[in-house]
Amino acid sequence: MKRLISAGIASVLMATTAQAEDIKLGIIYGFTGPIESLTGPMASGAELAMKEVSDSGLLLNGSTVSSSRADSTCIDSAAATAAAERLVTSEKVNAIVGADCSGVTSAVLQNVARANGTVMISPSATSPGLSSAEDDGLFFRTAPSDAREGQVMTDILIEMGIKSVAVTYTNNDYGKGLSDSFIGAFEAAGGEITVNISHEDGKADYSSEIATLASAGGDILVVAGYLDQGGRAIIDGSIDTGAWDRFVLPGGMIGDNILTIGDSLNGSFGQVAGTDSPGAAIFSDIAKAAGFDGTSPFTPESYDAAALILLAMQAAGSSESAKLKDKVFDVANAPGEKIFPGELAKALQILKDGGEVDYVGASAVELIGNGESAGNYRQVLVKDGAFETVRYR
Repeated sequence: MKRLISAGIASVLMATTAQAEDIKLGIIYGFTGPIESLTGPMASGAELAMKEVSDSGLLLNGSTVSSSRADSTCIDSAAATAAAERLVTSEKVNAIVGADCSGVTSAVLQNVARANGTVMISPSATSPGLSSAEDDGLFFRTAPSDAREGQVMTDILIEMGIKSVAVTYTNNDYGKGLSDSFIGAFEAAGGEITVNISHEDGKADYSSEIATLASAGGDILVVAGYLDQGGRAIIDGSIDTGAWDRFVLPGGMIGDNILTIGDSLNGSFGQVAGTDSPGAAIFSDIAKAAGFDGTSPFTPESYDAAALILLAMQAAGSSESAKLKDKVFDVANAPGEKIFPGELAKALQILKDGGEVDYVGASAVELIGNGESAGNYRQVLVKDGAFETVRYR
């Protein structure tokens, strides 16, 4: 009898072990290209959530989680599509954290995610066009839409008494979407747009664009570009020629790398997705202990993107995108116990026991509409060669 009981226990243990999986999440960010200085911390943030879940031993009967990185380039849709296709078909990832920039995110969504039924959660794709994109319920984002950033940027300028601006934007989904959103909001508030021109990334010379912007004039220049590419070059050239001496910096221009311009950037200001929620402070400390900067732009949102995917798996009882996609809203929003960074094991246990969680995370996650963040912003001022937080909005 004892031998029969022992055999039965062994069978149960073997069955439980057999159910554990080696789950893999793809991370597709622009490790090269116009925001490459941001993507290191972003990837570390996502991988920190994966490690936290793996170490807990609580996901889907002790499943482990690893990452597979791929380069979106941020700007080359064909390259991003090929990279994502490799993640899904060769690496066999269960879901994707990313992509990062809006144009490549749209390409990956339409050409790879929908074709393969793969869930994507982007921490940084902000184009308003993604709010209404056909996605088969597979696409979510922990960053707010530029429709909101355009209004926030308008509010800041009007409060500062700035009534006329020149605008240049990077010629892609992100730049065009943000420019359109901002101009609509600014003109509705009584502001004047003296000129609105696009610029291409990767050019050797931006003197023509700078001359056009300077000729139109205005109180300040809005640069809706990328901090490691054309946007940065336009600021450098404007300072060198004396065309402009103060700039508005939207999210794509915020990062430590832009500060290498030096004291000439003092007085410029802008906004980037961010919050002063308790979760942000907790995450900053956890990230610091792990060896990376948790306050770097879109890094909290990256941790949250990976966490939401894994919690949705637990809620669905499956690592399959077809099943977890229906649980993302459930774990992200009320009702349920609030979950902060470092508490993923707690959340997994609650879900395992049949309870509910309200994932707050590092960026005060609240999903609305078709699965995007309601949105919080950190208003910053460049002072003494550093970003100083003015307030949160």
